[in-house]
Amino acid sequence: MKLPKITPGIVGITTALGSTVCCVLPMLVVFLGLGSGAFMMTTMKYRPILYPLGVIGLGVAYYLYFREKRACDLKSCKMQGKRFNLFLLIASTFVMAIVTYVDFFLTTM
Repeated sequence: MKLPKITPGIVGITTALGSTVCCVLPMLVVFLGLGSGAFMMTTMKYRPILYPLGVIGLGVAYYLYFREKRACDLKSCKMQGKRFNLFLLIASTFVMAIVTYVDFFLTTM
């Protein structure tokens, strides 16, 4: 059995979750009462690095997905892992939307 090529999905979900380290994760920890504001402030200082990396990584994941899809369309073959990759990309986009909302709208209040 050949394993499906899921590189685009893995890249997307990894970079989206990586970008949550600066914003969503600290807020979740503080809201659950497990951490302090100091923990949140410590991790949020890396926001200018992590957020753009998340957006760039998500863009790269979409590029990899559509490049593979186009190659399979040209060869008239079935793309391996198409539905799983698409699911991971949509989940990654959803995570990045949450990060964007928290980062730009909740932290400026």
